[in-house]
Amino acid sequence: MKGLRRHPFRVLGRLLWFVGEVIIALFDFLIRCAFRPKKSALAARALWLQRASRRHLRIFKFEAQVAGPVPAGGLLVSNHLSYLDVPVMASLTPAVFVAKHEIKSWPVIGWLARLAGTLFIDRDRRMDVAPVNAAVQTALEGGALVVVFPEGTSSDGQTVLPFKSSLLEPATRQIHSLSISLIQYELDDGDAGTEVCYWGDVTFFGHLLNLLSKRTFRASVRFAPIQSIATSRKELAQQLHSEMLKLKNAAVASKNPSPPSPGH
Repeated sequence: MKGLRRHPFRVLGRLLWFVGEVIIALFDFLIRCAFRPKKSALAARALWLQRASRRHLRIFKFEAQVAGPVPAGGLLVSNHLSYLDVPVMASLTPAVFVAKHEIKSWPVIGWLARLAGTLFIDRDRRMDVAPVNAAVQTALEGGALVVVFPEGTSSDGQTVLPFKSSLLEPATRQIHSLSISLIQYELDDGDAGTEVCYWGDVTFFGHLLNLLSKRTFRASVRFAPIQSIATSRKELAQQLHSEMLKLKNAAVASKNPSPPSPGH
């Protein structure tokens, strides 16, 4: 609540703006998605989520820096830092997301996620994996971009957590394209690792109120296609984790270039 005490008018003004954007998003859904035939519903919902995400991110004066080819279809594997990952990614490209089942019960966010066609999975229940993978496969066959977060939980971004392989089964068939993305956040008036990234025991509403008090936040998103794909889920999980670490190292190197050698 420190942000609310320091910038009460900014927080309350943005909170009202947020509520207004939710109402606009609901009307937009009714007009563009609610009565769509099943065949085109998924694509319509992905486009709806993109519009809603772009509008909501304006509240935070959000800025994005993108590197690499942004995929339009296939499977996209991303690191996971915050509930903001979904709107940030959706603002860049229409997509269907796979999320943990707890998000269903989140206030507002869970409601919007269901409307967007999010596929929910309970990773503690093995029986959930097969139907979710089948739904992912169906979405891929329909030409959608499907985004998964194989770390299974969010972190402060200091490292990339080990990847779980359960949702990588569709990728091992090597029918659809496969890409990875690395999301990183920056904050000028705070610590992005705790105030943009959402992890640990922080409450959602308290975290959101604090974020609304910030002047702006930025995201750097790096994309990279994967050409050679392992046919085993576990091998693929290790391969993608290794490629993600390469992206992270490249991001660090770009921010901290080596000084020129003497004599040059």
